[in-house]
Amino acid sequence: MGVGRIGAVLTALGMLSVCAASGSGHVAKRETGAEAEGAEPWDGAVFRPPSALGAVGVARNPGTRRPGREEAVDLPVLLWWSPGLFPHFPGDSERIECARGACVASRDRRVRGDSRTRALLFYGTDFRASEAPLPRLAHQSWALLHEESPLNNFLLSHGPGIRLFNLTATFSRHSDYPLPLQWLPGTAYLRRAAPPLQQRAEWRRRGYAPLLYLQSHCDVPADRDRYVRELMRYIPVDSYGKCLQNRELPTPRLQDTATATTEDPELLAFLSRYKFHLALENAICDDYMTEKLWRPMHLGAVPVYRGSPSVRDWMPNNHSIIIIDDFESPQKLAEFIDFLDKNDEEYVKYLAYKQPGGITNQFLLDSLKHREWGVNDPLLPNYLNGFECFVCDHELARLDAEKAHAASPGDIPVPEPHIAQLSHMACPMPTPGFGSVEEIPENDRALSLARDHSICLRFLWPHSEKGRIHSCAEVP
Repeated sequence: MGVGRIGAVLTALGMLSVCAASGSGHVAKRETGAEAEGAEPWDGAVFRPPSALGAVGVARNPGTRRPGREEAVDLPVLLWWSPGLFPHFPGDSERIECARGACVASRDRRVRGDSRTRALLFYGTDFRASEAPLPRLAHQSWALLHEESPLNNFLLSHGPGIRLFNLTATFSRHSDYPLPLQWLPGTAYLRRAAPPLQQRAEWRRRGYAPLLYLQSHCDVPADRDRYVRELMRYIPVDSYGKCLQNRELPTPRLQDTATATTEDPELLAFLSRYKFHLALENAICDDYMTEKLWRPMHLGAVPVYRGSPSVRDWMPNNHSIIIIDDFESPQKLAEFIDFLDKNDEEYVKYLAYKQPGGITNQFLLDSLKHREWGVNDPLLPNYLNGFECFVCDHELARLDAEKAHAASPGDIPVPEPHIAQLSHMACPMPTPGFGSVEEIPENDRALSLARDHSICLRFLWPHSEKGRIHSCAEVP
């Protein structure tokens, strides 16, 4: 997206956020739409759950009778505004049973203005300020499901963008319905046995590098390709994706980028040959951790990681990954990997979490135990269904609070609206993988964009909410 368009959309977001905070139904001026941002190969504008999630369906207790229309007539309606999430249930509407009571989830936009429609639910990748359903109705909450990074919709990382919403489900632990472990099915996934070191030594003798890179979404602002290119100067790296490719996966089916993000057994068997996997996220945000991190650990490889600044909080123990930012340069990192590659006793210390009692991080264990959704868990809803029930329960509670106020207005105040905060996306200022922003070559198109975006954000983030700078085009 050109920086000239950022200002127009941020202006639209700023005007919309006034409605979000006040509950006002005033019509905000519609601005020029934003084009879809780049996405990982399997993303696009359609919600496609990763393979770890399995098929999305409607969670219903065994034996629950499907109610008729007359039984659902007085229930709160949750209207999904993002068509890309469907088919999510068979028809236009579906009754859902939740902890506090029942609601109706719908995709029928004709009910948008109905007094029973208490919440509009949005999928973040699909959300565009220019297409927001205005005027915003005072009795409705807006709820955001956005488990992806800002690369899919960076506007949500700005205060005016995220504060459009009342309720959030994001990768951040600070969101209302947190999804930081969306790619981790459970501790058994981590405990899968690693291939014998002798087997991996045999692959090394056949000419394989110690380090794997598999990435087909190139030139992202997280600066991963530039870092890997520099690292390749000091240690062999086998790169199989479209980015910095120097080797081919063994079959055309595995070369398909759609396969590269799955739990395909043939692919996993091939990837497990490597002792180290470069695991670099497409964006740097607290608690944003994807299969790039968890899959190598599942396979018994050591992730060489750059991504979530809070990643240590979630690791099975304090000695299970190599964090790129701990090293002053790619050369120093290469020297350390080479040392571990040649010293099996030191290498296997990074796999201690696979042994009985090896997962010592109580925060991780508690988070997995107490999360309200599951990954391939038949006893729990997936997080999409879980989020629906979270919003349903919130709206039922809000209805009760409004009724209590109406019954005793002098004693019980009007319930205050809940507004999402910037911490619900939790993305610090982007920084280069190595060196400084100023060192990025002018002829490096993607990195120049990242540099310009980073410079812009240094000015834009502190001032945009104060109305002093609205667009990267205005940055001096």
